[in-house]
Amino acid sequence: MNRKKKQKEADSTRQLMGITDITAHSLVTAHGELVFFIIKPTNISVLSETSVSARIYALMNVLKGIAEIEMLCLNSRENFEDVKANLRCRMDEEQNPAIRKLLEQDMTALDRMQVQMATAREFLIIIRLRNEKESDVQPYLSRIEKGLKDQGFTTRKANESDIKRLLGVYYEQNVTTERYEDYDGERWVIIGE
Repeated sequence: MNRKKKQKEADSTRQLMGITDITAHSLVTAHGELVFFIIKPTNISVLSETSVSARIYALMNVLKGIAEIEMLCLNSRENFEDVKANLRCRMDEEQNPAIRKLLEQDMTALDRMQVQMATAREFLIIIRLRNEKESDVQPYLSRIEKGLKDQGFTTRKANESDIKRLLGVYYEQNVTTERYEDYDGERWVIIGE
């Protein structure tokens, strides 16, 4: 038991998540290579019922045309509920009216930020590649991307930095980091000294 615990502590984060590699266009795992297509969401609340039906039909055409398709939706925005609950408690306890007013302003600012980010969701189409020949992969992925665009979806294939960001959002709910490092502290290493 102790040996397993020590090995788990020595494993890298990627090993613990089952990730073999992150390439320029995919995430490699023991269960296949995952290629992500980021779909720009459509605000269906402003569309007519006919337009919404057309979007659903277009998505159905995409789904039935690709056997290996998986889907993922990430809520890529900050959640301020814990902070707002803390501010409410502080407002209830605060005796100083000036500080209470500042706390109310903080609450209003958080509400505004949350409303602005309410549509910050990401929709992903995931293609799991298993034992495909390298020469067949790019034409296959290009055909899928073209099919998505032909059905009216704004999409692009995720690159390495997109994949790292998606992992950060999925595993850590970290939506504020601008650049993810391959190794902890990588930004502080100075090469040549």
